Amino acid sequence: MKTGFNTSPANSAFTLIEVILAIGVAAIVLVAANMVFFSALRLRDATQDAVDNQTPVDQTTSTMERDLECMVTPTNGTSKVLSGDFRVGNIISTGNGEPVAIEMYTATGELGDKEPWGDIQKVTYELRDPVSGGPGKDLVRSVTRNLLTPTIPDVEDQWMMSGVQNLTISCYDGAQWWNTWDTTGLTSANTNLPTAVRVDIQPVGSQMSPIEILVPIDSQSSTNATLATSGEGGAE
Repeated sequence: MKTGFNTSPANSAFTLIEVILAIGVAAIVLVAANMVFFSALRLRDATQDAVDNQTPVDQTTSTMERDLECMVTPTNGTSKVLSGDFRVGNIISTGNGEPVAIEMYTATGELGDKEPWGDIQKVTYELRDPVSGGPGKDLVRSVTRNLLTPTIPDVEDQWMMSGVQNLTISCYDGAQWWNTWDTTGLTSANTNLPTAVRVDIQPVGSQMSPIEILVPIDSQSSTNATLATSGEGGAE
C-alpha cells in the first residue's frame, strides 16, 4: 500500500541554494567574529602600552616625593655624620663625580639584616644618556647607603624612567623660586632647607604630558645661635 508522502532520502537532502546560503551566513559570522577578536587585541595592546608607560611615571613621582618629604636638615660645621648638605643645580656629586640635578640626605633607607647601616642615605637624581639608545635621556636615582665608610662608598644606580627631555628643580624660600640651592653657603646664602621643592619633568614628544611634583618641606632651621631665656633673673 502506497501513501501520499515520499520519504526517500533523495528528497530530504539540502538543495544547492540552501548550502550556498548557509555558507554565506557562516562567512558573515566568521568575518564579524574576526573583527571583534582583532579589535579586542588592539584594545588590549593599547591598554598594556598605556599601563607600561604610566608605571615608571607613578614610581618616579612617588619615590621623589618620599625622598623630598624625608629630607634631613643640614648640620653646621665641617663634621657631618649621617647628614649632609642639600644642593640643587648642575652640581658635581661627591659620590661618582658626575653632574647631578639634586643632591640630598634623606631618611628613606630600608633597614635589613644584610644592610647594617642606618636609614639615612644620600640620594641624587640626574639625567644620563639612554643605554638602549632611545629618544631623550634616562632619569637615574643614585643612592649611597654606607655613609660611615672610610673609603669611597658604593653608589647604587636605580633607573627611574626614560624618554626625558628636560629635568628642572626649583626651590622656594618663602618669597620666590630659585633654580639653584646650596646649603654649604659657598655659592649662595641659603644655608637651610627650602620651604618647598618643585620638580618639572618634560618628556620627549607629545604622547606624555609634563610631570610636575610639588613637595612642601617641613624642617627646622639650622642655626648655631643659643636661645636666651625670656626672664633676666632666675627662679627663687
